[in-house]
Amino acid sequence: MTTTVTSSVPPAPGRKPGYRELLRTPGAWTFLLPGFLARQPFAMLTLGIVLLVEHTSGSFGTAGAVSATTGVAMALFAPRSGRLADRFGQRAVLLPGVALHTASVGLLVVLALSGAPLWALLAAAVPAGASVPQIGPMVRARWAHLLGGGSRTDATDDGKDGADGAGGAARPARADGTRLLATAAAFESVTDELTFVIGPVLATALCTGVHPAAGLVAEAALTAVGGLLFAAQRRTAPPAHRRSWAKGERHASALSVPGVRVLVVAFLGVGAVFGGMQVSLAAFTEHIGQPGINGVLYGIFAAGNMLAGLAYGAVSWRSAPRRRLLVAYGLLTLTTAPLWAVDSVPLLAVLGLLAGLGVAPSLITGFTLVERLAPPHVRTEAFTWLTGAVALGQAGAATTAGRLADAFGASAGFTVPLAATALALVTVTALRGRLAPAAGEARTGDGERAVTRGAGHRPPPSVD
Repeated sequence: MTTTVTSSVPPAPGRKPGYRELLRTPGAWTFLLPGFLARQPFAMLTLGIVLLVEHTSGSFGTAGAVSATTGVAMALFAPRSGRLADRFGQRAVLLPGVALHTASVGLLVVLALSGAPLWALLAAAVPAGASVPQIGPMVRARWAHLLGGGSRTDATDDGKDGADGAGGAARPARADGTRLLATAAAFESVTDELTFVIGPVLATALCTGVHPAAGLVAEAALTAVGGLLFAAQRRTAPPAHRRSWAKGERHASALSVPGVRVLVVAFLGVGAVFGGMQVSLAAFTEHIGQPGINGVLYGIFAAGNMLAGLAYGAVSWRSAPRRRLLVAYGLLTLTTAPLWAVDSVPLLAVLGLLAGLGVAPSLITGFTLVERLAPPHVRTEAFTWLTGAVALGQAGAATTAGRLADAFGASAGFTVPLAATALALVTVTALRGRLAPAAGEARTGDGERAVTRGAGHRPPPSVD
């Protein structure tokens, strides 16, 4: 049985489709709510590890190393998870992943509390990171499928339409679908950052007010409940592209697309901001004797990101996305520059808020670009390469910031976000030509695309 998702809600004439139109997409709430619940653990995992391992070992360097191992494992395995989800369906990847992640985090907690050596903690951190459910990329893939990226010709090769070969959403009938893709990217960035407002505060409160391991226990529980509920929403999932894989279509890997590779490097810088801020704020608040406000300060940083995402998604941009990407990384570099010199909690909160304002535009524009650059049959993998790059950048920054904090003082770790974003800015500037849409696709607005293939159609030149 085939379920066709349609909508009779047209956008108001002359007005850019906004959040209201996006959230009225049929079936959206069925995956948004469990997806939000399943996203919370991602914001709690590395911080929960830092707080627990620092408590049991007494070293931020050790805590950063374990947290970094988790992030590296996630970065390396996330694209494989996305690749499998593109080929076999999201549910087929989520169910075993949730089970493995829950068990691995439980083992890590037991080892940390029993005073296990570093090598044992690192060994447990690998499967804990590798099995992190890629809910964010899967939600983004669902939006792309529902709003204009799906096609029955890409369905499974078992003769059935829809998600996981079990019946799902066909290409949408709503005329504003492609125009809403940029709004969806902004909405997802806001949702991500809302989890980073709630998650760190929750993890810190549990670790400092209940038990040092309580944050990771809650993370594992939320992963199990949220992940299973999300996996159960099969009607809105994009189809498994087994047929496309069997035919060996062009760009069998999302990483073979030049623009995706550039964005992966750029997103390492965003990840470094998260990792550097996370460890540095923990070290700073520990140094001044107020560890309980760590989650609050990080929540303020994430709140800046969330507010910028809301504003960014509400604006009808006329400039090219890759130009906006350059501006966004310039802003991010500028706002992270003074953090290392701050020795006041109120001032650090203000500067953290400003730094957060620079993150959302970078993320939103990057995800908008990757949706344009990656073919549908590798789209989830493309999204996971970006989230994996964020995790890898976060891991490297956490390790470096932790060692700098141990060696040179609590504020030394704040130099890591500055250095990483400056390098990312240089990379994006030098390679921005690779972020242009492929031949056969034309701009139709902010991040939208119109396929111009066919007789009598010539793709217009891309103007930046």
